[in-house]
Formats: sequence, structure tokens, C-alpha cells
Amino acid sequence: MTHRRLAVRRRLIPAAAALVLCVPAAGCARFDDSASTPFSPEMTFAPEAQNPSPSDPPSSTTRPTRPPGPCVDQDDSVIATCLDSTGGLVILPGGESALVAERRTGKIMKVGADQNQKAIEVARVDVDASGDGGLLDLTVSPSYDEDGLIYALITTPSDNRVVRLVAGDAPKDVVTGIPKGATGNVGALDFVSADELVVLTGDGGSPGAAQDPGSLAGKLLRVEIGAAAAAPPPTVLASGFGVGGDVCPGPDNQVWVADRTATEDRIQRVPVAGGPATTMWTWPDRPGVAGCAVGQDFAVVMVTKQKAISMLKVDNGAVSTAPSLVAQDRYGSLGGAAVAPDGLIWAATVNKDGGQPGPNDERVVRFPIDGGGGGGPD
Repeated sequence: MTHRRLAVRRRLIPAAAALVLCVPAAGCARFDDSASTPFSPEMTFAPEAQNPSPSDPPSSTTRPTRPPGPCVDQDDSVIATCLDSTGGLVILPGGESALVAERRTGKIMKVGADQNQKAIEVARVDVDASGDGGLLDLTVSPSYDEDGLIYALITTPSDNRVVRLVAGDAPKDVVTGIPKGATGNVGALDFVSADELVVLTGDGGSPGAAQDPGSLAGKLLRVEIGAAAAAPPPTVLASGFGVGGDVCPGPDNQVWVADRTATEDRIQRVPVAGGPATTMWTWPDRPGVAGCAVGQDFAVVMVTKQKAISMLKVDNGAVSTAPSLVAQDRYGSLGGAAVAPDGLIWAATVNKDGGQPGPNDERVVRFPIDGGGGGGPD
């Protein structure tokens, strides 16, 4: 698999990846232990993630702890600490590092397992971070190794817009004029092919605008990215979205869209080529859906208010059983999410946005996977 394809499909989880998280207080949550499921009953957190007390006897499998200090987290699953409020997260080609957005500062930070929990600023954009605006999401060009292009959804004093930039250079506009509001600015973006970007826009606090064909608010847009200086106007793939959660490219040329409305949270599936949206699941209790990732027969959605990951099993193109909650209360609220080529889930916390931040928040967490139990078919 090339870096180009990895960049385009970084949120598409390999079918064989094990995705059952074992949490000490709750045990292992999974849909089915049979060979047909993509979830492995053997997945566990690394030993350090179990947070042994200082009185616990040493174990031959326990690695040396990190020297204590500010912004040092002893949980081995934590790869970055002390970030500002986060927006989106994108895995870089190779799968060993990621870019994470700081929503309020406009900083784009590089994080990786080899950086000793330190985040490195690689670029910065000017944003209006009032309300829920700011640097909302980011992705990278499918040819990032060659061009270094970063695409970002940002809030400005006048609108929400999509820009592209290279580290050290000023951003250039791609889509402008997306309505902004005191709330409802949050959206998402991702590549679905080498030259097609999908953009989820929030309703800007106006559900009526989301239904208005003349407004870019509350829409799923397809944007052609080419060599021409000016891209053609975006195509509206679907309408009626509330506050954006995430867009997640899935199999069969479909994109899954998570959003939050006044009556429910939901995740829908929309054909990239156009066609009606299919509702896959709704949450009347509105748990705050955020980042997501999709595989051949399952999906994972971060649910911020429940401080957990919601796992949905897909059978014959439908979700018929209630999602399972895993990793609940482990790291607080999780927002932006992505999946590395090896199937590991990366997620950024959003505890500073109305949650209960700890001394090391915001953090980026990489959930390790033990594939020893065997997963589903390749």
C-alpha cells in the first residue's frame, strides 16, 4: 500500500484489525467473539495503561516509568500532552506520527510516539476562536510526501472556510463563504480520492440554513482539487446537518457523516457519487458524537459527553444492534480521531471545552492493539 492511498483512507480501518478495548473497571466490550467478527477479544491496553498503584509489585512486563514532571503522563498510550483545546487529527503517511489541530490557537502540531510526549508546531493559521469556532479540522493531501499540503477548515471573522497551506507559507483559500454563527461552526473534511475532498459544514446555529439550497451551511460538499488555480464550485452531496462531528470515508465509495442536531445525534452514510443519505444510527440522548472511523463491517464514533468510544457493528449494510461503549472514563472526552495503517486508533481529548481537564490535557492517545486473538477475514 502506497503512502498516497494511506493518506486518502487513513480513517478506513482494516477489516482484520482488532478493535476491542479492555478497560479495568468495565472489562472487555465486544460484539462477538466468533471468527466472523472484526473485533478481537484479545485486544488490551499496554501494561502502563492499567495505571498500577505505587504499591503494586514490579512485573517483568512493566517498562520503566517516565521521570515525573510537568506534562509527563505515565500512561504509555499517551503520546502527547499539554496541548490547547484540540480540533481534528490526521495520521501522516507511514502511520508513526500525526498532525493535530489546536482549535483556539490555530496551531498545527505534529505528534508521534518517538517525540517523548512533546508536540512540535509545524504551522499556524489565524482563526476566530470565539464560540466553537477556530481551527476546526485538518487533513493532508494524498500526495503529502511530495507536496506537503495541509487542508484545514477554519473560522475567520467573516465566515468559515477551507484553506490549504504548506508549512511556512500563507494559507490559500479553497472554499469561502460558509456561514458562521455564535455556535454551530464545527465541521470536518477528508479526501475520498486523489482529487476529491468532502467537507462537512455546521449549520452556523441556524437549522433553517441547513435546509436552504442557497446556503453552504449544514451541507456535505464535494470539492474537486486539481491543478487549476481556482477550483470549481463545490457540489452539495447532502443537506440538513447540524453541528458537525466528522466525515469518515468508508468502503464502496461511501462516506459516513456524524453530526449533532437539536433532537438527536446521528451517523449517516452518503454515496460520494451522489444519492440519498442513509441513516445508520441515531442517539436520542445526544451523547455528543465527534470523530469517527469506518471499516467494512463496523464503525467507531467518539462520544464526548459519555467520555467513551461507541462501536457499531454493520451487518448487510445496516446497524441493527445497539452500539457498545468502550474506554469509558479512561481519558475524559475524546474528539478528533483517526486510524493508522496498522489499525491503531489515535484520538485527541477535548476536556478543555466544557469538560474536566486534568494536569496533562489536552492529550493525544494511541490505543495499542494485541492482535494475538485473530481478527476477521482479510
